[in-house]
Amino acid sequence: MDRRQYLGLVGTIALAPVASAFGWSGSPGYEGALGSYPDFNGTIVVGRGANILFSKAMGVADPRIQTPMALTTTFETGSVSKWIAAIVVMKLVDQGTLKLDEPIRTYLPDYRADTGSQLTLRHLMSHSSGVPNDIIAARKADPQVALTELEQMEAVRRYASGDLRFAPGASWDYSHSNWIIVKAIVERVSGKSYSDCVEAWLTSPLGLNSSGVYRGESSAVPRMAVAYAGPLASWQRKVNAIPDYMAMAGGFYSSAPDMLRLMDQVLSGGVLTPASRATLMKVNMPDQRYALGGRTRIETIAGQDREAAWEDGSNGGFRLVARRVLGDGITVVVFNNSSYDHQKLGALASALMETAYKAG
Repeated sequence: MDRRQYLGLVGTIALAPVASAFGWSGSPGYEGALGSYPDFNGTIVVGRGANILFSKAMGVADPRIQTPMALTTTFETGSVSKWIAAIVVMKLVDQGTLKLDEPIRTYLPDYRADTGSQLTLRHLMSHSSGVPNDIIAARKADPQVALTELEQMEAVRRYASGDLRFAPGASWDYSHSNWIIVKAIVERVSGKSYSDCVEAWLTSPLGLNSSGVYRGESSAVPRMAVAYAGPLASWQRKVNAIPDYMAMAGGFYSSAPDMLRLMDQVLSGGVLTPASRATLMKVNMPDQRYALGGRTRIETIAGQDREAAWEDGSNGGFRLVARRVLGDGITVVVFNNSSYDHQKLGALASALMETAYKAG
């Protein structure tokens, strides 16, 4: 048994009393699915609805001091933050404060008039706006951009006010700059910071004690994993700072059990009205299967075509794959902090989901 396997075993044993208390359990079938991924480092939760069917923590959370991974370890969620942001917007829609198809100048009258009269929240959140991805270009040109905080509307002016690449709704382009505008709108109309909105409407009422919004580097978040690349013997830290004005694009963090509960309550619970939940998951750009802030896909799972929420995120060395079948609530959440190949991570999630159906 090598050190990684030992630490994974220690982490699982250490969590056994907690797992028992919360009804978490293991299964030889799930362990068999994991057998093809001996190099995986992270946390896994499989559930049906809000109930956890299988959970496991493997490897190390902090390679600096060889801290064993735990189910309570927190991770950056990368672009799954956009889905969280879309949920917050739909809460404001439910409250009657926002409309998805209203020109954004209704909410940001100081946005440029020509494009602001064409753009809507639906365009921005489905990446069909045509707003160029100027923030990523700026970060590549000057690494200090990632470390510099700006007032939200100043960030909008610098990085989210460029000439449109195409007419809104005419095409698809994955632009982080969209979410700088969305955040400005949410904060303007709600009168709250975005992080306060997330706490008030999601993390606090749902009891998500290992989730929230961070700014800069995430190392100050309690129990946060250290993101790295390379083998443990020669690992290198791999971080990518997220200033507050980009919080909707990549600033949400969570744990695997929290993510399961969040998905259950958003997609089956009372977080949103049924109409807003349907809008959140309705595909706007069919060629990308992109809805609002995330994807909805029909995939063949366990021999049947099933519609599922299909969320993927990465930032620095962090990776997240989250899948939930909308019809019956079978859910798989997989977090990683070692720059794991995203295709392999998706294959692991698929194998675990197949196992959930086989296990009945």
